[in-house]
Parts: sequence; C-alpha cells; structure tokens
Amino acid sequence: MIFLGKPIEQIMGAGALLLALGCVLVLQPFLSAILWAAIVCFSTWPVYQRCERFVGGNKSLAAAVMTLLVALVLVAPFAVMVPTLTDRVGNLPTAVNQVLEQGPPAPPRWVAGLPVVGETVAAYWESLAHNAPTFLIELKKLIGPATNLAVASGAVLGAGLLELGLSVFIAFFLFLHGRQMAAYVRAVGERFAGPRSRKLLTVVGATVKGVIYGLIGTALAQAVLAGIGFWIAGVPQALSLGFLTFFLSFVPAGPPLVWGSVALWFFVQGAVWWGLFVAAWGLLLVSSIDNVLRPYVLGRTNSLSVLLGLFGFLGGVMAFGFIGVFLGPTLLAVAYSLFREWHAAEVKGNRHSTSAPLDAD
Repeated sequence: MIFLGKPIEQIMGAGALLLALGCVLVLQPFLSAILWAAIVCFSTWPVYQRCERFVGGNKSLAAAVMTLLVALVLVAPFAVMVPTLTDRVGNLPTAVNQVLEQGPPAPPRWVAGLPVVGETVAAYWESLAHNAPTFLIELKKLIGPATNLAVASGAVLGAGLLELGLSVFIAFFLFLHGRQMAAYVRAVGERFAGPRSRKLLTVVGATVKGVIYGLIGTALAQAVLAGIGFWIAGVPQALSLGFLTFFLSFVPAGPPLVWGSVALWFFVQGAVWWGLFVAAWGLLLVSSIDNVLRPYVLGRTNSLSVLLGLFGFLGGVMAFGFIGVFLGPTLLAVAYSLFREWHAAEVKGNRHSTSAPLDAD
C-alpha cells in the first residue's frame, strides 16, 4: 500500500500543478484587474464597514454603495477624460494642416534674450518662419511620430478604462465576500509562513494603504487642485492639464513642469498677473501637497523612495498598461517592505546566534 501510495501522490501532485497552471492561464487576462480590485477593497474596507452599519447590516446593499463610490472616484474622471483625448487626436490632422497653411509665427523677443543659445534659436526660428519649404520638411519629421504616439496613447487609455471598469465590477464581489476571503488568505499564509504570517500580512496591509493614500491619493489631490487653478485662470484644456498633472506626479518634480509651463505661457502672452497666480497656486498648493502629505503618510508605513515609486509607475505601465499606473507602485512597495522585514528578521536571528555562546558562558 505504501509503495502504491507514492506514485498516486505524485500523480495527484502533478495534476494539482497542472490545474493551478491552467487556472493561471485562464485568469491571466484579468489578473491586473483582480489585483487592483483586491487593493481597492482592502484600502477602503473601513469605509465599507461604516457603510454596512449605516444600511443596517445589509451586505449586498453596502457592497453596491461602495462599488458606486469607487466607480465615481476612480472610473468617472477617466471616463470623462478619455473621450476628450480621443477628440484631440481626431483634431490633430486639422491642426497640423492649419499650421502648414499659415506657417510658424515669428519668435517672441524674449527668445533672443536667452543666455548662450538665445540668438541661435531666434535665428533658426526666423529662418523657418520665412522659409516655407524648410519649415514643411522639419514639421513633417514630427507629424508621423506624434500622430502614432497620440493614437497609441488613446488606445491604451481606452483599454485601461475598460480594465478599471472590470476591476470595479470585481470589487463588488470582494466587498460582499471580503471577510470570508480574508480568512482564506490568513489560512494560506499560516500554511506557508507559519506563525510569522500575521506579521507579514500586517506589513503588506500597511504598505498597501501607504501607497494608496500616499502616492495615488496625493496624485489625485494634486491633479484636482491643479485643474481647479487652471480653470480659475481660464487656461485652455484645464481638464487635460490636470490629467497630465496626475501622471507626472509619479515623476520627481513632475507637477512643476505642468504649472510652470502654464505660468510661462501666461508670461509670454503678456498676462503677468495670471502667470504669477498660476505660479503661486502651483507652488503653495499643488506642490506643497507632494512635500507634506506624501512624506507624512508614507513615513507612517514605509520609507518608499522616490526612485522606487518612479520605477513602479513606468514599469507598471509597461507591464499592465494603464492600470499599471496604480498597480506598479503598489506591488513594488509590497515587495520592498517584505524584503525589509525578511532582512530585519535575518539580522535579528544572526544577533541571537552570535550572542548565544556568550550567554552560555
């Protein structure tokens, strides 16, 4: 019986491995949406509990309300933004034709006043403005790549919007069965990590909340404030610029590139006071959130570096598409926190092993 039992166990083990591999292949197209839905559900679980108490313990109604709130916060802004960007892409050929017909304007006076390169840039600009064939040649070099980039970006945003919608749909079931799934996760953690699983799950939970509130929450707050400031100043495409501020908030010194460019545009147009307003709004409100709120929230959970957040943003986009903007930094932060926890445990274990002979003496 023992002899026969081993081959049977091996066959069953191989079958279980193949089954797990098949499940991974089936779920692979939805893996990023499932992961993001789990992160959103975990991060907003305290809000769900309050909502559940408010509706008298009706789990289905509470899950539906939370799903609606998540959709309004995460999906609705992008649902408004994606069609706007699609229209901009559709109008790109018309704008290019207008530029081709009218030619470039003469350079502003301040261009020649730039140090070192001012006169060279102004002379080259003047040559393009008065030499239509040369201007057409230079512009055609940029039309193809710019159009391809715009079309590809629109496709990525459209697919990302669908994936965000799918993650919100999945989040409904995670809210509804969250307690049972949490029990499964704890059981699996104890099965693989033993008594340390509780500590590791605590580290993972704190890290996820820190990234959601510290990185993504800060990015959303900066985008909203930047968009409001641009709207007050009457900047064209204020919504698009706020959207751009959200993405660049993951890049070191990214938001100042947006509001600084807008302020410079006002100065070039001669609207000095509006330029000063945008510069002050960006410096005192938009960038102050990044310098105050993000270190405060992340400092309470982990010391996530700016470089790690940047890699998470860029790598997440390349690996998961649009939803990788949220998923990439979260996964890297969790891996980094678990590595630090493992390293701390190893150092502690080495200290104990080194001090044991001394204690015995």
